[in-house]
Amino acid sequence: MAVCHGVIAFNWRRRRGDHTVEMRQLQALLAVADTGSVTKAAELLHIVQPAVTRQIHNLEAELGTSLFDRSRSGMRLTEIGAQVVERARRALNELDRAREEARTSGAGLHGIVTVGLLASTASLLAVPLVSAVTERHPGVRLRVVTGYGGHLSRWLEAGDVDVALTYNQPPATGLDVKPLLEEALWAVAPPAAATVRPEGVDLSELLLQSLVMPSAPHAIRSLVESAAARLNVPLDIAVETNDAGVQKQLVQSGLGWTVLPGIMVADEAAGGVLNSSPIVNPEIPRKIVLVRPSGTRAPGAGRMVADLLEDVVLTRIASGKWPSARLVV
Repeated sequence: MAVCHGVIAFNWRRRRGDHTVEMRQLQALLAVADTGSVTKAAELLHIVQPAVTRQIHNLEAELGTSLFDRSRSGMRLTEIGAQVVERARRALNELDRAREEARTSGAGLHGIVTVGLLASTASLLAVPLVSAVTERHPGVRLRVVTGYGGHLSRWLEAGDVDVALTYNQPPATGLDVKPLLEEALWAVAPPAAATVRPEGVDLSELLLQSLVMPSAPHAIRSLVESAAARLNVPLDIAVETNDAGVQKQLVQSGLGWTVLPGIMVADEAAGGVLNSSPIVNPEIPRKIVLVRPSGTRAPGAGRMVADLLEDVVLTRIASGKWPSARLVV
């Protein structure tokens, strides 16, 4: 591995007299980064604390830079340390994938596939997807990660995610984007709000409220801002949070209204915990797409998982489990 001009690059070639970055050094690095403590990292790795300290010191000596700021409160990554962690995690993931493929070679589809789901869709799709893959292709192991659309896009482009269901966006080089569905966004109000009608909340009425909104950049925030700009209405944002659970708690406490996909508030609406209804006149739809590597970049297991994910989405919509969604024809 080499450090140059603030960029980290792994170099796995061994030459006479060269030092080598070892896998256990990277494992120690990730354990300390994830726990913030050498003691906790040692417990996680089931080794003694001095061994972790030695691995970190050796790695820092190899790279010629400090990876952590050390204080009484713990170990915090430096800027260059965060870059090393990102690449180390990717390298170890690739080694895991190669090990799994070698172990199960010759027995049908095999390997590790990382699937990215929007947080708003994970509870609806993760279980049926994992069940379908496990039943039909036991040689394939899934990693399911969740994130916002921007996170999923970066992970796809970096190769950290093999297939994702995310917001519509301009396709990056080497990625295939297939539109699957549109979902109308809902206005979410406190339980006592008498103005929320089951048939829908007019957009102009929503924009008169104080809003609890995600921080920019965020896909839903952008959709609402664009809709408000078309009506020439400024947004009154009372508070910002990127945690949907916190959004709902703040609304339930009467601190404002918010905008969320219908799938995320259906249960609370049915139970009277929140007062919600689709935004109408006009609607604010979000388009959800299936994204995967194109051509030869996509391994067979990844293509299979993408196909099954699409099947799960279509089945959930057809069965009424995703009532706010409609297929894109």
